[in-house]
Amino acid sequence: MNAPVRPSLPRGLYVLCDDTVRPELPLGEKAARLLAGGARVVQLRMKRTPLRAGLAAAREVVAACRRAGAVCLVNDRVDLALLAGAHGVHVGDEDLPPEAARQLLGPEGLVGVTVRNLADAQAARAAGADYVGLGPVFGTTTKQVPAPVLGLVGFAAVARVSPLPVVGIGGVKLENIAELAATGAYGGAVASDALLAEDIAERVRRLSAAFDRGAQGASLAAGDA
Repeated sequence: MNAPVRPSLPRGLYVLCDDTVRPELPLGEKAARLLAGGARVVQLRMKRTPLRAGLAAAREVVAACRRAGAVCLVNDRVDLALLAGAHGVHVGDEDLPPEAARQLLGPEGLVGVTVRNLADAQAARAAGADYVGLGPVFGTTTKQVPAPVLGLVGFAAVARVSPLPVVGIGGVKLENIAELAATGAYGGAVASDALLAEDIAERVRRLSAAFDRGAQGASLAAGDA
């Protein structure tokens, strides 16, 4: 019998289904609107949701993502990811170490790691991660981050030589996601800018298109060089 194949992380927009942004909107409804806009990667981040309710929400969001053909990652909680059948996890500075997440998930689960610099990215690869979220690229109000803002130049310097695909995190929004993509970013992680929009699905479509334009422009420029 063939071993399960680890899914690949789709390139481009990476959206967060976050319980701290518009908390009055159920996580399942947030996910449905993100997916309606064509989201291909959804990270479920639950910092306020009680554990039992979190498991129910994770199962609902993972099922919706699978129906839509999207990859679903659970922030921090490897136990919830396993119980809900998610594609993998994303762990941050104060979460479970990536090597422990890999041990629990096995070889078929995706593991993403928040990093602040190249040394962190190299350590994440050694620990078995599949990609890194590097930032903050810009200032962010979604969560407090005890790390300096990298800016596009600082981000690009790491992304160019990172041993793993790099997703830009922190303050990414419609106004700057194309610039982020033009640096060579593998993806751009967006939370508030999508979830606070009056029409979440339309915002996701615009964010995806902007990232793709930026990435295409970078590819054309590289070809002309």
